[in-house]
Amino acid sequence: MLLTVDIGNTHIALGVFNDESGEAPPHSPLATWRISTDPARMPDEYGLILNSLLPLKGIAPRSITAVALCSGVPPLTPTFVAMCEAYLGVHPLVVGAGVKTGIRILYDNPRDVGADRIVDAVAGVKLYGTPLVIVDFGTATVFDAISREGDYLGGAIAPGIAIAADALFYRASMLRRVELAATRGHRQEHGACHAVGAGAGLRRDGEGDGGPL
Repeated sequence: MLLTVDIGNTHIALGVFNDESGEAPPHSPLATWRISTDPARMPDEYGLILNSLLPLKGIAPRSITAVALCSGVPPLTPTFVAMCEAYLGVHPLVVGAGVKTGIRILYDNPRDVGADRIVDAVAGVKLYGTPLVIVDFGTATVFDAISREGDYLGGAIAPGIAIAADALFYRASMLRRVELAATRGHRQEHGACHAVGAGAGLRRDGEGDGGPL
């Protein structure tokens, strides 16, 4: 089985895949989890978390025979490498600009492209073909453009929806921190909290649709 690890600034996404089992459609994980990112945690702590999660889905830790890791938090990369070696007996493939993925990166310095953007590009081309634009809503909202030839052209990085809402909270003294929830349609809100939530939602929708930000 393959364990995939995506280390983001806010969350760490874990997934287990076994395409040969016939138990799940191609590209569909057998199990997924999302845990909080904490650079202060040690390899043993993440190992204990992983070993407690896998059995809940009926997966034996030693059934993991390969690990693919991408990290947007460099201090945690060696932490997870050490954890995989100690608790799974596997040295992970760490995705980065030097790894051959079949995607040519048309940057002056390809190492400027984050590992998360590389794996997004590889998955997007595999699942949907080219050309395409990938939008990744996370701590930041990231746009990536792939050419018809399958080359990574570049993209844009904007503040994520939570960061944008927090900026209003810190900069506008009369506004309170609000819970972000989905809104339906473009409607007026009759309250400051609802208005902030609606504005954040409209900003997200505008980014995804290519409208004004």
